Parts: sequence; C-alpha cells; structure tokens
Amino acid sequence: MLKVKVNLRPVVSKVNLPTVLKTTILPGDSVERLFIATQVGEIFYIGNGEIRTFLDIRPRVLKLGESGGYDERGLLGLAFHPNFYHNGLFYIHYSVAGSQGPSALSNHFKPNPCDPKTLNLKWLNRETQYNHIDTVEEWVLQSNGQPQKRRTLLNIKRPFLNHNGLNTLNFSPETSKLVLTTGDGGSGYDPFNLSQDNLEIAGKIIEIDINKNINSNNPPIVTRFNELPTSIQETLTVIAKGVRNISGISYQRFYNQYIKYIGNVGQDLVESLFSFVHYKPIPVTQLIQMNSESEMEGFINFGWRGWEGAFPTSTINGCTDNSNVDEKTIAYYDQSVTLSASRLQPLTSYFHKDPRPDKFEGTALTGVQSYMGNEIPSLTGGIVFTDLVQKGSQAQVKGVLAYTKLRPDGKQSDFSVIQTDYDFGSQPAYYVGLGTNLNQTKIYLAVYGSMKVTDLNMGTIFEIVP
Repeated sequence: MLKVKVNLRPVVSKVNLPTVLKTTILPGDSVERLFIATQVGEIFYIGNGEIRTFLDIRPRVLKLGESGGYDERGLLGLAFHPNFYHNGLFYIHYSVAGSQGPSALSNHFKPNPCDPKTLNLKWLNRETQYNHIDTVEEWVLQSNGQPQKRRTLLNIKRPFLNHNGLNTLNFSPETSKLVLTTGDGGSGYDPFNLSQDNLEIAGKIIEIDINKNINSNNPPIVTRFNELPTSIQETLTVIAKGVRNISGISYQRFYNQYIKYIGNVGQDLVESLFSFVHYKPIPVTQLIQMNSESEMEGFINFGWRGWEGAFPTSTINGCTDNSNVDEKTIAYYDQSVTLSASRLQPLTSYFHKDPRPDKFEGTALTGVQSYMGNEIPSLTGGIVFTDLVQKGSQAQVKGVLAYTKLRPDGKQSDFSVIQTDYDFGSQPAYYVGLGTNLNQTKIYLAVYGSMKVTDLNMGTIFEIVP
C-alpha cells in the first residue's frame, strides 16, 4: 500500500480526555462546528476559534478513576439527530453517578482450558453483583439555547468497569435509527460469554427506533433484552453480536448503499477491522422467541469470544524455563469450531507482536473512520484507524495512525502506517479517538497526555491535513 504522510494541525488543547468528536450545525447557525465530548461529562464546541460549553453533565456521571486513574466508564456516546438543525434532538450515553457496585467477579479473570469451571461461568446475583449502570438519554436543545433532558431510552447494568464501548452512539444513514454499540461487559475473555448470548444486551450492535414509544420514561435497569417491557423491546433491533469492545460504527456511502466499518479491540493477539454491507437485523421481540441459530442466517457475528479477529481465541502464558517463548492454548476450542463458518472474516488485522519493519505492534484500536475527502488523495475512499499506543522500544510513547482500503476481490486487505512529524515533546501522546465532519472530508484526531482520566486538561484535538 502507498506510504502516506500527513500533518497534524492543532484545533484545541488542554481539554479533558476526549471520547467523541462529531460535527453538526446548530439551529439558526450556518457553520458546521466541531463538538468534543469528554469522558468526565463535558460537551464543548468550537465557535469562532474559541471553545464553548454546550452541556456539562459532570454531576450526573459516575466518579471516575478511583482504582488508580484508569477507567473505561464515563460519557461515552454523543449523537445528533439527522434533523437536529430543526428539532434540536441529541442523544448521550454515560455511566450514572452513584451507581457503583462491587463488580461481578472479584479478581481479573483468565480462563484455564484445563479447568471447565473457568470456561462456563454464570453471571449470578445480578441485583447486587455488578459494577455500574449505563444510561442512554434523549435531550433537546431548547429555543433559549439550553439543553434539557427529555427521556431515558435504556438503563443497562454492566458487570465490570471496562468494555463499555467508545463513540457508542451514531445515527444510521440507511435506517435513520440510533445505533448503540455495546462492549461485552468487561473483565477479560468475556467470562460469562455475554457477547454470543442472544438475550444479553452486552456485546451487540443495536438499533433504536427513536420515533416509537416516545412517551416512555424511566425504563427498568436491565442486563437482558427479555427483561425489558414489550413497549421498549419493540423499539429495538439487533444488527450484530460477538462484539468484544468497539469504537462505534462508521458508514461509507458507495453508490446507493453503505459499507459499515467497525474495529473490534482484541484480547492478547490482534486488533481487527470488519466491514459489511448486507445484514439481517433481527427485532428484539423476535430474537427472544428464537430457538436455533439457523434462524439467524444473514445476521452479523464478529466471532468473539471463540475468535479474536481471524484467530481462535488463545490464552498466552509465559514459559518459565524460557522467557522468550509463550505457550498459546486455544481457550474456547468448542466455540471456535462452532463459530468457524458463521462468523464474519476481518477486513484487516494488526498484531500485538509484529517484527516487520513497515508495520507496528498495537495495543488497542481506538477509532475507525471513513475518509472521503480529496485533500489527501492517497487516503480518499480509505478507512483511517488509530491505535492507543505503539508497543516496543521507541523512546516516544505515542499512538499510531494507519489506513486500509477495501479490495475489489473482497479478500483481506493490507494496512499501512500513516507518517506524521508532529513533535509532542517529552509528554506521552496516546491516540484516543477519531472523528469526521458530516460529509467525511475532514478527519480529526484526539490525543491525550496520560492513560488516566484523573489527569486533567491533557487533551489536544488535531485536524489531519496534507
């Protein structure tokens, strides 16, 4: 693939850890403005070169970083209604203040293929054994310029601190529905296999019909689809399962249809990007009644936890007598076999270990966006993605920017690192997210100077320019 070199132009700095970058046109305005949501609960926009507060929900958001500063909860999703300019409606997804629980398991989990007890754990005592509650809400920008909450769409109980998704709310240009991407609930290795269980909300891509059930409010706090009242079930369809943790969904127009892209964060081996065009969404009311997988033909399955990208999920243990060698054992052999034919193959993958000189060793995929602009011709029609931080021995702690393109023959694509010369100085530069403008001709990169949400004002937003 072509070697591409770009520049990073700072747009705004000294913001808290950014989780969403989106643009929209405010009612009565004529300019598309960049909106930035931060993990702690602020939403800003850039107006006339200065940063302005759009909404501050910090009191509503769970206190973050109490176990050392690293956290995957907080304000994770923001989406503007396609008709926002006229109706002022927007949607947010966040972890609720005061909802902290003890978590579903006490220790960091790792399966032992020789011990069946560790392979088929059940999430019991869900009333008390959970980590926090996530909520999805509809808000409206009132005529006086003040946002106000209108209603709650979903309240979801999450088993662990991590894998809640990032950039979790997007509107589908195909169906005009709100798309919620949920991670598998956390820990490691999806201990309760929530992502493959049809009735679990965790580990799915869900469409919400916001035009239905518009008078509802205060839905119950649930973990499974069948715990929801019928009126809410009827607003939901499920697009995909087998999700580990993803940074939203990106839509790329191709003639009269859309290619959908998602990046699934890996466990030990590999980070994977997937693409699909056709899919068969299943209404939740129907999903609850299903008895067999054969009824799910055309439904998208990313394969987790049996598969990590294109590989059967393995546990990796260091070998005591040789520190340079790892023992790799297929953790969920039966699941890997069962899902081998029905899962979606990745578009491309990159590895946590890769000695090739033109590649990189990744940590966690943090953003995937389609680029349809002409200013950087080599990237036009490509899919740009970010990794949090490159592993290895380089002196600078820095994330990675890369891209791939669909192949006409449908086979797995290669990827290429995008070169940047920006000098971040001695401070770490974790690449925490990507965003685009409405027609995907501009692309924005969020960089943070720390892995800890408790380290404040260390974020810079850049526009990627030629």
